[in-house]
Amino acid sequence: MNRSLVTIADHTREKIEYLIQMATEFERHPNRRLLEGKVVATLFFEPSTRTRLSFETAANRLGARVIGFADPKVTSGTKGETLKDTIMMVSNYADIIVMRHYLEGAARYASEVAPVPIVNAGDGANQHPSQTMLDLYSIYKTQGTLDNLNIFLVGDLKYGRTVHSLIMAMRHFNPTFHFIAPDELQMPQHYKDYCHEHSINYVEHKEFDADIISQADILYMTRVQRERFTDLIEYERVKDSYLLKMPLLAKARKNLKILHPLPRVNEIEYAIDETPHAYYFQQAGNGLFARQALICDALDITLEDVLKDTTIIG
Repeated sequence: MNRSLVTIADHTREKIEYLIQMATEFERHPNRRLLEGKVVATLFFEPSTRTRLSFETAANRLGARVIGFADPKVTSGTKGETLKDTIMMVSNYADIIVMRHYLEGAARYASEVAPVPIVNAGDGANQHPSQTMLDLYSIYKTQGTLDNLNIFLVGDLKYGRTVHSLIMAMRHFNPTFHFIAPDELQMPQHYKDYCHEHSINYVEHKEFDADIISQADILYMTRVQRERFTDLIEYERVKDSYLLKMPLLAKARKNLKILHPLPRVNEIEYAIDETPHAYYFQQAGNGLFARQALICDALDITLEDVLKDTTIIG
């Protein structure tokens, strides 16, 4: 059985709830020796801070060793080595590979050729399933449920792989999505089609004001990604389309939490960090526990194994 994680769309409601349970156990006791003797390879062909460091911390806190690279310029790819050959070579040294790549579909391809599990840490503008798992965990922790929520997705919905994955994961929980983006960065049609196919409610807005935000349980802000634009004039035109400032929270629900996959540029005013609605730094912290769960699941370590674990440290 291939235990790779390529897309969150492969997961059932039951599997998502199972992984949330596992993440909860790791939050209670993150330091263990469940992966002692294992090697985790992190191959980052595209820049990353939070994702790479949280995966590496997750592996270290579970007792694994970590190998890999954060800069593809230091690899044999610069000599012409193919992705397949890199994956096959690294598979000789590691029990699992965590990979970020700039090409859409790279993780799927790697999972088809690798003899060890592949965990997709982001493939171009396509999918980011591990981010989605920590998003789901964050939503569950702050709302007490994943069911029947109003989730507002704001900013770069065209290239934002985190929002694409979140739509797929939430299909099991009867959400209502609200898409707020400039014309150039609208949610791609095939994700709207996905919503129709899976009976996911969504509404599109142009306005971004206190009245609109007053309906939200989750306000998911995104950065307009300069690196995805070939035309920098277009980037300059849209980068400040939707900025979250304090007055926009005047009518917010008490339970509203603001999420952001980070890094932010200027799309969330710094003063908002001090409000009870801000949750993006805690969200990033939840990445450790969610990724511990994902690594263990890919290595066929079960929730029962975690509950019975006697290697807890501290």
